[in-house]
Amino acid sequence: MVSDDVQVSDDVQTPDEAEQAPPAFSLTSGRVRGYHRAAVDAFLAAARAAFEGDSDDLSAAEVRVASFPLVKNGYVVSEVDAALGRVEDAFAARARERAVRAEGAGAWVEQARDDAQVILDHLARPKRQRFARTGILSFGYRIDEVDHVSTRIARYLRDGEPLTAEQLRSAAFRMQRGGYREEQVDALLDATVDVILAVR
Repeated sequence: MVSDDVQVSDDVQTPDEAEQAPPAFSLTSGRVRGYHRAAVDAFLAAARAAFEGDSDDLSAAEVRVASFPLVKNGYVVSEVDAALGRVEDAFAARARERAVRAEGAGAWVEQARDDAQVILDHLARPKRQRFARTGILSFGYRIDEVDHVSTRIARYLRDGEPLTAEQLRSAAFRMQRGGYREEQVDALLDATVDVILAVR
């Protein structure tokens, strides 16, 4: 899965931007690009304000799809992604606590079970047929790699085999002509992360 659907930019941060405050994460160097520092800082500040203020302005799902321009001398992508994972976990835990208070633990668990069954039903399809394919001249996710991760998801949901949200967030697939459609695979991975976070 492409990390955070980043958007590429050729911009370089100005010295003024770089000197405003000590960096919150390590910085890239040379030709390696990283996330735009000001964009990341602004997003994390807004996330902190929403969480501490118990606001509904931001959700776990919105944290998961956050994207930032890539620039020279930016934040190291892996460090920011790890931090965003922790932020997503915090928002998911808050949503779970709210739902349990409002509806009871039984209703929350039942909803998570229903969501898991929808995923399992989808993954019951034969290998190489679990997702729609791109055209023969277009690129999609490599089928055997997605099927491997899909099998791990099914074993987690059906048999309780270990699988973490972090492992799914970091899942990456090579591309092939006629491969699985990225948006369908990403949607199922996101749904599985939601289930994992719901039952933590």
